[in-house]
Formats: sequence, C-alpha cells, structure tokens
Amino acid sequence: MKQEKLEAEIARLEGMKEYERQYAGKGFICGVDEAGRGPLAGPVVAAAVILPEDETFIYLNDSKKVTEKRREALYEQIVSKAVSYGIGIVSHDIIDEINILQATYRAMRSAVENMDIRPDVCLVDAVTIPDLGDIEQVPIIKGDAKSVSIAAASVLAKVTRDRMMAEMGERYPQYGFEKHKGYGTKAHMEAIREFGPCPEHRRTFIKNV
Repeated sequence: MKQEKLEAEIARLEGMKEYERQYAGKGFICGVDEAGRGPLAGPVVAAAVILPEDETFIYLNDSKKVTEKRREALYEQIVSKAVSYGIGIVSHDIIDEINILQATYRAMRSAVENMDIRPDVCLVDAVTIPDLGDIEQVPIIKGDAKSVSIAAASVLAKVTRDRMMAEMGERYPQYGFEKHKGYGTKAHMEAIREFGPCPEHRRTFIKNV
C-alpha cells in the first residue's frame, strides 16, 4: 500500500475508534454483530470481540464492504490478536421456532457469554440485546461501519457463517450454498423449486418460494 493511501486508511480507522475512546474509562469494550438474518437457509451467527487498544487492523470495515480474501485475512488477525472473542450460533430450526429477531438476540447473547472476559460495555450493531445483565449496551445504527469493535465482530460472524455454508454446500451440492451462502438468489430459488427444501432450509422463510 502506498504511503498516502496507508495514511488515509489509518486515519479512517482512527475515526472508527471514536466510540471505543468515548467509553475507554469504563473497562473492557466489546463489539457485537451478526451475520445471516436474511438467508433462506442455515444459522444466524453472532460474534463479540474485545480488541487491543493499540492495534490497527488495516482494511477493517463492515464485512459487507470487504472482499472475501481480505475478510479471511482479517479474521485470522482478529482471532490471534483479540483480547477476547466469542461466537454464538443459532440453528435454522430454532429460527423457525422463535423467529429471526429472537434468534439473533440469542446468538448475540451467546457470543458475549462465550468470551472468557466479561465486557463492561457492549457496542452493538443497531439493537439492544435482552437479558444481558448489567452490561452497559450502546446500540449504534450502521455500527459495523462506525466502530472498529463492531466491524471486527461483523468479520468474525460473517467468516464463521460463510465457512459453515461452504461445508453445507458440500453436503447439499444441488443448492450452491457455497456461492450464495443461503440468500435468496435466482439460482437458489430455482433449486428449491426443483429439488424442494433440504434439512437446512428455514421453513418460515420459504413458504412462498
């Protein structure tokens, strides 16, 4: 990366540390985000992560704005350097049972609970997580583009889920899960109509397919 671009990238990331600086005096600050609310198949996955204050992850951003290759590289950097992180996974059948919003809350709560350090503040993408005890929560609209901690969580959640969907694609090759990750693409919809749903499809999501 050329020096000018590197300096601009570092400045962008410093700007994304505003919330972390704002709550720095309160203890451990955790970012929380999810992946997989919209797909027709597979789980919803959440991640929670506490980043080291002095670390800069070049290219870190909302996972949807980062290429797959860079997401994979960032994933490895984050899990190796994070102060702590946790993953929460809620399966398709639980999504059908309790609805996607409640399943998302459950996945986020599990992600926080699965960390080996209890955070003092959770910066959360867009929502407030129910039943999280006395942990202070700060919901941030489009937080994955505004907070480095939430962006890091978005990368961990998406890479974890994408890897799960790639494995699912090997078990059910006719659906192409490794390509569309369960989202309702034209090819995916046509496969459902041709082969019917597989055991990993969310029945409440495919009623009108």
